Amino acid sequence: MVEWIISSGLTAHADAVALMEDRVAQIHAGQAPEAVWLVEHPPLYTAGTSARPQDLLDARFPVHQTGRGGQYTYHGPGQRVAYVMLDLNRRGRDVRAFVGQLEGWVIDALASFGVSGQIREGRVGVWVPRPDKPPLPDGQMREDKIAAIGVKLRRWVSFHGIAVNVDPDLSHYGGIVPCGISGHGVTSLVDLGLPVGMADLDVALRQGFARTFG
Repeated sequence: MVEWIISSGLTAHADAVALMEDRVAQIHAGQAPEAVWLVEHPPLYTAGTSARPQDLLDARFPVHQTGRGGQYTYHGPGQRVAYVMLDLNRRGRDVRAFVGQLEGWVIDALASFGVSGQIREGRVGVWVPRPDKPPLPDGQMREDKIAAIGVKLRRWVSFHGIAVNVDPDLSHYGGIVPCGISGHGVTSLVDLGLPVGMADLDVALRQGFARTFG
């Protein structure tokens, strides 16, 4: 069984990393079950293993170096972060397939609210087409990112995970080039006009997890 943990209030990023590392070691040793941990963080930026210095435009919030994949992203109040600590030794040692499952999980949860989340080659995360907004200069339809994905494996046990925008302050993304992608923007469930709260998303994530991961 996968243990579900929901933390109230704001969880310091350093505390979250320390807890995840401890839990991952316990899972690998067979001393604790797999877990999904739902948190919110105070405003901060995290830098993944592919982060480029030029994509940090304004360090208005603390910047945390992480060992997860990806580039710069933002975490803050109104964003649901789901830290996923799963044992891929038992679930199949296939990183690409695992990331695809995480994407599918987010897309499934968003569909509960009538949102068509999509993935794009070369752009990690989950995106929402925005025909209601002016197109990009080259004529492409604008697409806004609604969820970020970044994971790390230790002895084939995963940690870090996904971040879904419910109602964060989207202006906070202005300090970075999110995930190194310029041109396209960011959005949230509330920005899309949906009266969705954190508890609503938590229910959708839990139901979608069962469908996606079994």
